[in-house]
Amino acid sequence: MLFIAVDDMNNDLGCYGHTQVKSPCIDKLASQGVNFTRAYCQFPLCSPSRSSIMTGLRPDTTRVFDLKYHFRAGMPDVVTLSQCFLQQGYYAARVGKIYHYGNPGEIGTSGLDDAASWKEVFNPAGVDKTALEPDIINNTPKRGLGSSMSLLADKTGRDEDHTDGKVATQAIELLEKHKAGPFFLAVGFYRPHCPFVAPAKYFDIYPQEQIKLPEIAPAFRDSAPEPALSSTKPWPHFGCTEQQAREAKRAYYAAISFVDAQIGRLLDALERLGLRENTIVVFWSDHGYHLGEHGLWMKQSCFEESARVPFIISVPGMAAGKKSLRTVELLDLYPTLADLAGLKAPEGLEGASLRPLLADPSAEWNRPAYTQVQRAVFPGHSVRTARWRYTEWDGGARGAELYDHHADPQELKNLAANPAQSTTVAEMKALLKKVHPVPVEGGKSVEGAKKAGPGEGS
Repeated sequence: MLFIAVDDMNNDLGCYGHTQVKSPCIDKLASQGVNFTRAYCQFPLCSPSRSSIMTGLRPDTTRVFDLKYHFRAGMPDVVTLSQCFLQQGYYAARVGKIYHYGNPGEIGTSGLDDAASWKEVFNPAGVDKTALEPDIINNTPKRGLGSSMSLLADKTGRDEDHTDGKVATQAIELLEKHKAGPFFLAVGFYRPHCPFVAPAKYFDIYPQEQIKLPEIAPAFRDSAPEPALSSTKPWPHFGCTEQQAREAKRAYYAAISFVDAQIGRLLDALERLGLRENTIVVFWSDHGYHLGEHGLWMKQSCFEESARVPFIISVPGMAAGKKSLRTVELLDLYPTLADLAGLKAPEGLEGASLRPLLADPSAEWNRPAYTQVQRAVFPGHSVRTARWRYTEWDGGARGAELYDHHADPQELKNLAANPAQSTTVAEMKALLKKVHPVPVEGGKSVEGAKKAGPGEGS
């Protein structure tokens, strides 16, 4: 089991139809498996999302709503995904970021890791952390690097000198060492999370004059509830100029291409070692990422760009080079991988095995996807079906949104108050209440841990 995670990557990839971003290695993986085109995270912030993935439980169950609280504080005996494999005979190891790390602050440490999940852990730190941070251009100087519009094209460093290059090198060494036995190798890359630092050759792929920002529709801003646009302050672009925002978008794309090349090194090693035909490969991002849509940047919104994620599963002998249009959740990873490996999973997992869709990507599937965020003392809850996205803020008291993805895939026309859509609103509200009947203690974790600002170090 090769379990590949990236940090803050949206769906701007070739295999998702993006014509500008160069992602040949991820695209190659998509050609070898099932590419889920409607996959969603449960909370577009690092620790809540990753805790949900690794426990197979929703944030309301793990109680992780911020970057401080650890799920074991309230669930000391929960068996995580990799722990399930570890307990049933697999070598389980982590290289890089799987649980929450302050990025870049905690690179080189174990961050908010979970020791019970692994037999071995490795925390590489490259020149992006150890040498280059003083040179990074931060166009939002009041924000720390972990939640900033900051970038650097490294003109001297090799791929292997950067943290993600070291992550790939260490992971390849572990593949070589443990190729004979069953393994669950979790490989967590740190890019394209800000600061957007990569070797300069990846910046050269994207001429600055070709980088455009999406238009911000004035009519939309008037119809959107205030909490929907409050993840970026000051709005828009954290107060950056349009030119600075375009430079950040270029650097984000460079970081995607850089980490794509490191993933390619892993996939090449699998083939070289003769492991490709008996290894399940999973690729996922912890959440999506805004690049100016609605004037927003980064995450912590309930819009499509924040909630939707790239998600690929490649299983030898099952569907390959196929896309699934079914609505799925990252929560589904745990039951899926346990099912594929024939392991006994804990009771109470809140996702569903995707095995039917891995056999037939167009198989019948009737499960919506749920995403939630936090605004100070109240939550936002969203439900996505194949056609609709419906969102309520503070149980609807602070506004609601309804978007028709058949007619409005960019979510620019809020139909929640349209009388012609009252039946759809009622249906979507009922779906939402199945999972979120009432806000959980205002969405706060049990300890009431101090919340980090939007995207801070996530």
